[in-house]
Amino acid sequence: MPTVAVLSPGAMGSALGAALARGGARVVATVARRSERTARLAESANIELLPDLASVVHEADFVLSIVPPESAGNVVADVLEAAREAGAFPLLADLNAVSPASVRAAADAALGAGCDLVDGSISGPPPWSSGTTRLYLSGPRADEVAGLPFAGLETIVVGAHVGAASAVKMSTASVYKGTSALLAHALLTADANGVLEHVLRDLRTGSPELSANVARQLASAASKSDRYVAEMREIAATQAAAGLTPALFDAMAEAFAHLSASALARSAPEDLPADATLDDVLAGLEGARRTSVGS
Repeated sequence: MPTVAVLSPGAMGSALGAALARGGARVVATVARRSERTARLAESANIELLPDLASVVHEADFVLSIVPPESAGNVVADVLEAAREAGAFPLLADLNAVSPASVRAAADAALGAGCDLVDGSISGPPPWSSGTTRLYLSGPRADEVAGLPFAGLETIVVGAHVGAASAVKMSTASVYKGTSALLAHALLTADANGVLEHVLRDLRTGSPELSANVARQLASAASKSDRYVAEMREIAATQAAAGLTPALFDAMAEAFAHLSASALARSAPEDLPADATLDDVLAGLEGARRTSVGS
């Protein structure tokens, strides 16, 4: 079975690593210079930890990059440098939430260094349960990554050119995460005006699927809001390249930047209380509202 490296083994990376390990792959990573939380998540997923990136690249047949969008380019550069030093050239899969243009630039850099790159994007939560998560892939060697033993994960090859899988992510995330930002602003506004009960009743009548589990949805979005800022800017760039205005998702980036100032943003997703009420969540978002009003 192949050796697959996961960079970095945060919540999503650890879950993907665990899925691969369940399928029979050897999964390796490094937590050098990473947070205590990342180390804890990797250990809980039974990922084999190596001392540094050079060791990981030397051992791996495949390297999966799963990092915040603003770090994606630097991680590719670090992997390519480690590959040159090790004389080992694993297949690199960029699974980050970046624009098609960003991933094509990464593929060009990889090709120049003697590595091939597969474009990928993840839709859904960390795949601790089967049937919840989809992995979209594109590029000339996408079938090789799709053939890895991802237990319980659906893999979908969407095209032979790098950029197609990222285009899927930029389109779906604009709806999923944009909706969370819209709900946060709508409900904070309703609460500030004393009409929250009426707004919720109307939403539950007219769009029940939109308002289902709204407290959990907003808390989760707030806990990840600092990571969503760069993703919204990647979406804005993707839409601009499609001939649309980038203004909508530049504004969404600003909305998530404000949410990242809230108390809830200081919680890791796995530490959010499962029984938090909407009143609790809106109270935890107060910092976002004060920042918005004062900006």
